Amino acid sequence: MALWDKWFNRIRAETVVPIPLNDPTLLEWLGIDAGEISYRGRNALKEATIFACIRILADAVGKLPIKIYQDKEGKQSASSHYLAPLLKNRPNPWMSSRDFFKCLEVQRNTFGNAYAWIDFASTGRKAGQVQGIYPLDSSRMKIYVDNAGLLPGQGSLWYVYTGPDGKEYKLRPDEVLHFKGLTFDGIVGMTPLEQLKSTIENAGAASQSLNNSFKTGLQTKGIIHYVGDLSPEAQKTFREKFESMASGLKNANRVSLLPIGYQFQPLSLTMADAQFIENTQLTIKQIAAAFGVKNHQLNDLDRATHTNISEQQREFYIDTLMDILTGYEQEMTYKLFTRKELDEGYYIKFNVNAILRADPKTRYEGYRIAIQSGFLTANEVRALEELEAKEGGDRLLINGNMMPIEMAGEQYKKNNEPKNLGDQKGGDEDTKIKEEKILEL
Repeated sequence: MALWDKWFNRIRAETVVPIPLNDPTLLEWLGIDAGEISYRGRNALKEATIFACIRILADAVGKLPIKIYQDKEGKQSASSHYLAPLLKNRPNPWMSSRDFFKCLEVQRNTFGNAYAWIDFASTGRKAGQVQGIYPLDSSRMKIYVDNAGLLPGQGSLWYVYTGPDGKEYKLRPDEVLHFKGLTFDGIVGMTPLEQLKSTIENAGAASQSLNNSFKTGLQTKGIIHYVGDLSPEAQKTFREKFESMASGLKNANRVSLLPIGYQFQPLSLTMADAQFIENTQLTIKQIAAAFGVKNHQLNDLDRATHTNISEQQREFYIDTLMDILTGYEQEMTYKLFTRKELDEGYYIKFNVNAILRADPKTRYEGYRIAIQSGFLTANEVRALEELEAKEGGDRLLINGNMMPIEMAGEQYKKNNEPKNLGDQKGGDEDTKIKEEKILEL
């Protein structure tokens, strides 16, 4: 008997499979609609604020031009590098550069991680060069870390991707571009959605509640008083008939009739009584803050002015977008270039001038100062404005009245003797001070 019990317990232990509490089948069996409570993964995009935040971040990354530079005796554009058209125009035959980076940013915010497979040429004259970069579905990727060294020769970290056909593909770290969100261990990123579960569900519930109110014709709910006794079947029949008569858009603002002996008492709880609007606004601000999105980007213009919107846009770049772009730049620079190219100073960088570009008056005043101080040439300024270069515009210029601080006062001396400039009338041209004279460097 003991042997039988032992064998039975073994079979039972092997056949019982734990089911997660969020399993759709289990929730359906319990009478719960999984779609109403689950805002994980792609379901989170059903909530309007989540969708807006992720769209703003994806648009910001997708619209920025990406360029290759070489830091060798000063930063130089390396537009002739073979990777330049790949990153700028078309990372793979299926999508443009804009669509590629928007796809990655959506997945990075939704799942906490975004992946792209690097297709290296294996044969021919271009062997070892990148011939395509393809984004992967983050929900199908698993990361394995071999801290114990159980698999010699395989490396301590690798990626396993499950294709739509169920086939698994093992990828080395140097074959995968991995863009992370906030991370605890530096290996796997996490999404703000994991920490905003309750907030997102509250936002979804509020949205569904408002939607249901409109579907029912904004009719108030209430209690029906009846003097007497009704069987459960009669109660159900009456409730169904009354709701069909009083609910729905077609019955909005229409008169409902009750039989003799019945009295309807409405429950006049309004959205204002429930602080619906205040709670909704708080939820929106909490979600926006988690994603680093500014309020004005979500059409919250209560305290917005032309001046502070411009400043908020700069803060969005500095506080939010700069970190995101840095992650993209560092990952692509390290894995797309060879060791020799890295030693030669090649790197990848997004052009953020479009985001930081101020109004024309402020911009032109900055250009004037940069040119007159010898910081930029006229052609460099024209390049920033996407204008063609002009002959003679590659020279650095500076005001003639500027000099090293240790030479202050030298213009007043001749043959080491002080000279009263007020006594000089029509002297030599080389001793006159021309305050607006422009010297060529």
